[in-house]
Amino acid sequence: MSIFPKWTNWLPLILGVGAALSAGAVTAGVTYYFTPKYTNDGYQPVQPVPFSHRVHAGELGLDCRYCHNGVEKSWFSNLPGASTCMNCHSTVLKDDPRLAIVRESAATGKPITWVQVHHLPEYAYFNHSVHVARGISCVECHGRVDQMDEVFEVKPLSMSFCLDCHRDPAAHIRPPSKVTDLGWQWSPDAERNEQMQQKFGNNAVHSWNVRTRESCSTCHR
Repeated sequence: MSIFPKWTNWLPLILGVGAALSAGAVTAGVTYYFTPKYTNDGYQPVQPVPFSHRVHAGELGLDCRYCHNGVEKSWFSNLPGASTCMNCHSTVLKDDPRLAIVRESAATGKPITWVQVHHLPEYAYFNHSVHVARGISCVECHGRVDQMDEVFEVKPLSMSFCLDCHRDPAAHIRPPSKVTDLGWQWSPDAERNEQMQQKFGNNAVHSWNVRTRESCSTCHR
């Protein structure tokens, strides 16, 4: 007489298949999300056009919002269309072969296939406009882009990275007029700069009614 029901004969197979599927899912997840693109370990993809932020934002002093003009009113930071580039390059370096793709895009309307550099997991929500409106500079997440020939990731953009800022917003808030001035600071003296930053930040958090949330639903919606 059998002690166990017949279906238990399939139990080892079911457990084996389940274990294999679980192992495969974990492996796929680690392979996908633990690459430099998601761990932000100096990820620097090759772009279709050799655009230098060091020249444009650094030497020429172009405001970040000239190209990323939706960052103050949208959750994402948009990329400029070729027509924005051609505002200058219709006369500046207008025949340069490096800009052939830009000229073609402007003529045909076909977007340039820029490669995204800064990635957040699909389950994480971030709103650029909210942060920019409250005086959080581009440099806080993207580093000194104005010194980069080709943009690469310099900040971890991890959950702990975000929480560190949310737990002490006063240390990061600056006057809104200085949000895109990536090299700006209150004083060249480090100690005085920190003191002035903390004083301004504390006042700003109070007067601007800054409510940095740490609950899961803030980013995971």
